[in-house]
This record gives sequence, structure tokens and C-alpha cells, in this order.
Amino acid sequence: MSCIQPSCVVSRERAKAMEPLVLAYVGDGVETLWVRTHFALTSPLDSAGKLHRKTVGLVSAEAQAKGADAILDRLSEEERDVYRLARNHKTKSGAKNATVGDYHKATGLEAVWGYLYLTGQADRLEELLALATGLTEEKE
Repeated sequence: MSCIQPSCVVSRERAKAMEPLVLAYVGDGVETLWVRTHFALTSPLDSAGKLHRKTVGLVSAEAQAKGADAILDRLSEEERDVYRLARNHKTKSGAKNATVGDYHKATGLEAVWGYLYLTGQADRLEELLALATGLTEEKE
């Protein structure tokens, strides 16, 4: 069951032409929405505050870096290229509450999420999100 359906799909060429940090910006929102939706559907009786705390634990740079390590060998060559470009991209902002290494890995992972979302690869996106977060895709 796919819960992440993009409302606007762009070509792979157009997505690859985007700034890596723009892909990461989109990917951050995609991952947050996916995790929030997962928790809302699997723990509907929890308070919004509790759901928020659970979500923050999975979308932090540290957790995303671990997720990147967990799925890096499963990425296609195209996905690895997106990851590397974003991970290695120079940024003016620094890591907040994370090591620089974790911050860069998290940015790379978010760029993959953004790329997959924008190019309409919802099934692949959800497969990798489940692997990276350790959450199953089982939703009622």
C-alpha cells in the first residue's frame, strides 16, 4: 500500500538538474510525512505529543545517518549518485545536534527521498524508507 503519492512528477533529468540541497529539502518533508503517517495509522490512540516525539527520534540527523548506512548497499547506481552529490555538497549551514559526518549522510539520504518522490517512484521510496527507518509498511 502506497501512502506517498506525488502530486507532481518530473523527469529524472529535471530532478537530477536540481540543486542537491533542494532535493534534500523536499526529501526531509517526504520522510517526515511518511513517518508521521506510519505512526498515526499504527498508534492512533497515542497523543499528538507522543507521536511527535517518536517521529523526531527517526528523522534526526543521527537516525538518518544510521538509515543511510543501512541501505547504502541497496541503492541503485542512480540513487547512489544522488546520495553522493548531496552528501558532498558544500553548505553554509552547520549541523545542529549532530556530527558533521552524520549531517552530511542525512542530507544525502534526504536527497534520495526527494529524488524518488519527485520522479514518481513511490514504491521504491516506501521500500527504502521502511528499510532505513526500521518501520514496516504495514498500515491498516
